[in-house]
Amino acid sequence: MLFPIKIRTHERGLLYRKGDFQRVLAPGTHWLLRLPGMATRVERVSVREAYFNHPDLEVMIKNGALEGEIEVVNLMDHERALVWIDGRFDHLFGPGLHAVWNVFHKIHIEVIDARELVFNHPQRQVILNAPSTSRYLQCFAVEAEAIGLFFVDGRFHSILEPGLHAMWKDLGRLRVEAIDQRELTLDINAQDVITADKVTVRLNTLVTFRVTEPRKAVTVVGDYRQALYREAQLALRAAIGTRELDVLLADRDGLVQELDGLIRQRAEQMGLELVSLGLRDIILPGEMKTLMNRVTEAKKAAEANLIARREETAAMRSQANTAKILEANPTLMKLRELEVLEKVAEKANLNVVLGETGLTNHIVKLV
Repeated sequence: MLFPIKIRTHERGLLYRKGDFQRVLAPGTHWLLRLPGMATRVERVSVREAYFNHPDLEVMIKNGALEGEIEVVNLMDHERALVWIDGRFDHLFGPGLHAVWNVFHKIHIEVIDARELVFNHPQRQVILNAPSTSRYLQCFAVEAEAIGLFFVDGRFHSILEPGLHAMWKDLGRLRVEAIDQRELTLDINAQDVITADKVTVRLNTLVTFRVTEPRKAVTVVGDYRQALYREAQLALRAAIGTRELDVLLADRDGLVQELDGLIRQRAEQMGLELVSLGLRDIILPGEMKTLMNRVTEAKKAAEANLIARREETAAMRSQANTAKILEANPTLMKLRELEVLEKVAEKANLNVVLGETGLTNHIVKLV
């Protein structure tokens, strides 16, 4: 018995007999023979839908039934394929067998080796915007002030410049660590240290540094910030422990230079550059503050007393010199006496009787 099957222009018919694929039916009307015990069926598929997924795809490809109407790509585990339809990116294929109808569309398939890990393409941003790419690509952003270290399965792979980077998934454990390239500051607060004369002082220190070798900074030590912080603490204890309190307070610049020398070499071993180091505060215990204030007060009082005695000695020496001059010059003595009388007369009425032998031998009458 014959029965008709009509296949429309945008369709293809898949003919099966006894469950096995036989051939592809082109558009048009087909008369098929139906025999007893031989199940016959036709499965219609649309060629307007670009992607063709079917359980019997491998059988159809091997017998050449779809030749000329379909683009086939068979990807290995390390391969990926970019699918362009009518000049526009449409899909990203992973490993496996894939087929795309080319009857109604212009198809271009670009196969890429994903073992390079870093994905670069002239139209990368367009590809990343497609929904299908997130399954196979992972993006990492490195800010403008940083540099990225790319690790695969825990091993260093490459350095990433600032910007957006896309990596292929499923080929290893990926990790990107961003390292800030700007000057960074470590504030080492409340560091209690004992001086050589057994006085406990509390120091606040400021360390400014920059990462110059990012790979060394993350591989030599687990946390370069914490490591530098620890080195600064140890250097501070070593430098303070050899100084007495008076020397420490009098020569802060010498202490800073010694600390700089101790820390800088260790920082270079960790891939860091020491930019500057400074002591913000030196804080003494309460009883030590009181004692030092007393010492300072006593020193200032002694200095003031010494100055007063010097002034008194100078005044007495001046008076002695004046007396000698007056004794040698009687006329000058009389002039001096008149000056004194002139000052007294400003506030009282004064009658003065003068003789040849001076005031001491005459009567002075106050009215």
